[in-house]
Amino acid sequence: MHRLRWVEKFLVWLTAGSLLLPLTACGVFWFLARDKASAQSSIDIYPAKVQELDIPRDEAQMGQLEEACCESDRVLYFAKPPMTGEDVEELQRGLQQLGVYHGPISGTFDRRTMEAVIAFQRQEGLTSDGVVGPVTWQALADDFPVPVVEGSGQVPEGEKEIVIDVARRQLIVYIDGKEYQRYPVAVGLGKTPTPIGEFRIVQKSMNWGGGFGTRWLGLNVPWGIYGIHGTNKPWSIGTQASAGCVRMFNRHVEQLYRITPEGTLVRIVGRPSDPVTRLLKPGNTGQDVVTLQLALAEKGYDVGLADARYGEQTASAVKQLQEDYGLYPDGLGWPDVYLLLGVR
Repeated sequence: MHRLRWVEKFLVWLTAGSLLLPLTACGVFWFLARDKASAQSSIDIYPAKVQELDIPRDEAQMGQLEEACCESDRVLYFAKPPMTGEDVEELQRGLQQLGVYHGPISGTFDRRTMEAVIAFQRQEGLTSDGVVGPVTWQALADDFPVPVVEGSGQVPEGEKEIVIDVARRQLIVYIDGKEYQRYPVAVGLGKTPTPIGEFRIVQKSMNWGGGFGTRWLGLNVPWGIYGIHGTNKPWSIGTQASAGCVRMFNRHVEQLYRITPEGTLVRIVGRPSDPVTRLLKPGNTGQDVVTLQLALAEKGYDVGLADARYGEQTASAVKQLQEDYGLYPDGLGWPDVYLLLGVR
């Protein structure tokens, strides 16, 4: 606690002197939480399965938390001109739900916001300086009620699968095709949406803290770094709030981490994928590739997983479609292919 308070004050001093750019969760919290994580042993009921599933090396190395920057945790304080941003909005929502802020959700750290922060800090016995750093963010999270979810007992044997419905903000765990557990989640904002498709958990990490909470389950999305993780902003659960990752209450993600092995399939559904507007060919990746793969699968062509990678299996499915409709079977995504699939 003393170390975090010292770091918090030091960052404010640097920021005030215009020597420090806004911090992200992969900056200062990286070294704070790394020390914390190294002091604890990783206890995982289910061992890794990435090698058993023959996932390519480059895919298995995706989703590493060390490279993720999706959760901003700037040090916030009253300044002129005032600090603004989505993190200020999240702070105001948290303070509002805890009953200490009664102003508008403006995204501007004004005097009214500072006074609410000071009131909360006094309530929690913290240094009442109006500065929102690691200690205050964590205190806000600790003070927030978490809904109880059953399922901490014996876990049934069987194949695990996760379905994330971004429209309903729910994560559902299936075991051998039967629903085992359901959790509320937060998903990406409209401008930074959670990717749609079928991916696998390829990385698991513990206790990074800050915006990533207590657990991280990284996905092999071929662009960016996306994962399922905890949060120090629990009031955001049930909303569109992140830069694309899936947030859970820390207590819930700890349960999920315990029962879910690496290699687990994660299907993300609940919104239309992007339209296809370019000539797709082997080697391409992207949300539009998922659109093509899902459309092919709907017509009965085997693409494997809709994993956003235009690989050999997707090209083979396109060739089969072309042959079935009397087109030249080159396996490329020409406009006539898109017309047949209705993806334009």
